[in-house]
Amino acid sequence: MNMKLVRQGDVLLVPTKDLPRGASDITPRGDVVIKWGEVTGHAHRISVKKPGKVRLWDAGAERFLQVLETVAITHEEHSSITLAPGLYRVPEQVEWTDADEPRIVAD
Repeated sequence: MNMKLVRQGDVLLVPTKDLPRGASDITPRGDVVIKWGEVTGHAHRISVKKPGKVRLWDAGAERFLQVLETVAITHEEHSSITLAPGLYRVPEQVEWTDADEPRIVAD
């Protein structure tokens, strides 16, 4: 596996070899949104002109992105990035609050 970590803003994609047992295919029809900006309404998005380029998987507390053909991830406030074929884990990004507690990052 010759893939590298990929980051775009608060989205991190971690290369992995296998989907967890029992992962469910939750690929939407049309564009795949990796993360919505709760504050801005912007999205880290893969525009899908034809089905079959990417699949999105849910495995309980984790999500996985399976890229079957090279695609671009776009966002209104970041440069687009090219994503190579492979399987990526999409961990939730967290930040620490003033109360010294973690919370999921809101875009």
